[in-house]
Amino acid sequence: MTARDAAGGPAVTRNDAESRYELHDGGTLLAVLDYRDNGTAVALTRAFTIPVHRGHGHAATLTAGAVEDIEARGGAAGGRQIVPLCWYVAQWLEEHPEKAHLVAPR
Repeated sequence: MTARDAAGGPAVTRNDAESRYELHDGGTLLAVLDYRDNGTAVALTRAFTIPVHRGHGHAATLTAGAVEDIEARGGAAGGRQIVPLCWYVAQWLEEHPEKAHLVAPR
């Protein structure tokens, strides 16, 4: 999975070998979002932006790309839900109520 914005900016990729989503700009790693996938739920466990790249909205771009990928792979309609264990992901989902259908009930 690779998603690049319309202007050719940073790209979100899913790295299954490392169980994480990554945000790259060219060859530069900007941020990562770790996950655990049990086939029915995807726990998003930790978002981390490389310190020198903080303050540019990279965590939001990465989280949006990961949520989009999870939704495309079955999302709530396919029975897969997101468990936001990372505080940042939980906050992002609260700020995007249009994605509430993807969040696993607590």
